[in-house]
Amino acid sequence: MRGRIDTMPGVGEREAPLLGDLMPWAVRPLRLGRAWVMGPDAASLRARWERLTRAEDETGRAALFRPTRARTLHSSVPQLPGQATSTARLAREDGPCPEPVRIAHGPFDQQWLLPDHRLIDAARPELWRVADDRQIHVVEAAGPDPDPVLSFSALLPDGHSPAGRPGRIRPLYRRPGGQEPNLAPGLLDHLSARLGRPVAAEDFLAWTAAVARGAPCAVPLTADPEVWEPGVRLGRRALWLHTRGAHRGERPRMPGGRRPYVRAALPANGLPGSLDYDPDEEALLLDEGRISPVPRAAWEFRVGGVRVLETWFERRTAPHEPGTLEAVGPARWPSAWTSELLELITVLALLAELRPELRALADRLADAALIDAAELREAGVLPVPGAARRPASVLDHHEEGPEGQFALL
Repeated sequence: MRGRIDTMPGVGEREAPLLGDLMPWAVRPLRLGRAWVMGPDAASLRARWERLTRAEDETGRAALFRPTRARTLHSSVPQLPGQATSTARLAREDGPCPEPVRIAHGPFDQQWLLPDHRLIDAARPELWRVADDRQIHVVEAAGPDPDPVLSFSALLPDGHSPAGRPGRIRPLYRRPGGQEPNLAPGLLDHLSARLGRPVAAEDFLAWTAAVARGAPCAVPLTADPEVWEPGVRLGRRALWLHTRGAHRGERPRMPGGRRPYVRAALPANGLPGSLDYDPDEEALLLDEGRISPVPRAAWEFRVGGVRVLETWFERRTAPHEPGTLEAVGPARWPSAWTSELLELITVLALLAELRPELRALADRLADAALIDAAELREAGVLPVPGAARRPASVLDHHEEGPEGQFALL
């Protein structure tokens, strides 16, 4: 049964609380409306902007821009929070390119985005208002597997899902600066009382990273501190890997002797045409380029049934329709992509190594004292008030409105 967990033999089933109730504020994925505003390298985005703004006439500019019902060259929209971009109508825009920003694309990719509200059909400004160096986002997607596709990102995520429906984005904090956790009111106090120790928002998120499962996504909660503590430690390592060490200042690295290196240089001209794997040599092959050692678990790592490394490669090498802005890209493989690929291999390999510990934790949790949804309802933690499912007001945040006007939100 969905959303339920088994207790000890003979006791029956108890309802595990759902992630959607424990982290009640959720935001729909970004809807770009046009693929050219995002790409794997910032230089290409600047080149696309220059080509757009130098179009000979409005008809040519519109053909490159690709208008939709939500955005045209004459749309009048405010700035995205925190982004100092022009708010003039694009039909007459001739200024410099908006500074590209790094975002999370799907579970494990990182791309660049032009953070201009005029270019994006649905940019979800409420996410941008709370995006800072304290924030961590949970992306919950429904894939073909029985378990949810959960990913965690310190970068603002687009909510893309490699398979299945696009995910809901749940920020850990409702306000900038790590203020007001996006958790059911009273949840942390109840967990602290039951476990006999302080429980912070980051502890809950780490526990979720370690134990969440099922569809819809459920978070089994233990009342046993001897299970809670190792679960939180394990989840913190998973979060560190998902976020590439963003909040710890230490990037993930494989132990010495197991770190992947470039053993044969990638093509000097053009982009590699194929990606293969040699299991005997534990080598990743990009045409004549060769990276090793690459653990088989990293190569086979899948999300929603899709192999992560293959998807990452295809997003950088797939051809696009000539004459479109999407076709404007690097003529050769940038060295930065090699560094990103090495880090991705490391992250996937280290996450795969956590799987036996995660399974052992699940076994311990099955026999542990549990905090079920009925207990949370009795304690008044559930159901959450309607306001908890809506974004918080950010009253001191100034944002430029259309055509240079200012809005106070």
